[in-house]
Amino acid sequence: MTAAQAQSAEIARGRTFAQANCAVCHAIGRIGDSPLRAAPPFRALHLRYPVENLAEALAEGIVTAHPGMPQFRLEVGEIGDLIAYLKSLEG
Repeated sequence: MTAAQAQSAEIARGRTFAQANCAVCHAIGRIGDSPLRAAPPFRALHLRYPVENLAEALAEGIVTAHPGMPQFRLEVGEIGDLIAYLKSLEG
């Protein structure tokens, strides 16, 4: 498998994770509004902070100020996949 194929596979797995776990509230694609108005679209996260900075929070369990967001604790591979997907939305 080439590096480009591996990156593409990471992005696809990250998108699958986001679709299964995040899309109920967040817009996870390049267009569209978030179903939950307060949930930022994934394509805009990099405007708030470098998405790489999410790795530690994803490993420890994301806890937010709003009670509706479930706490997620991802495995190392899942973190890499989700961050690869988020980075793919930056352009």
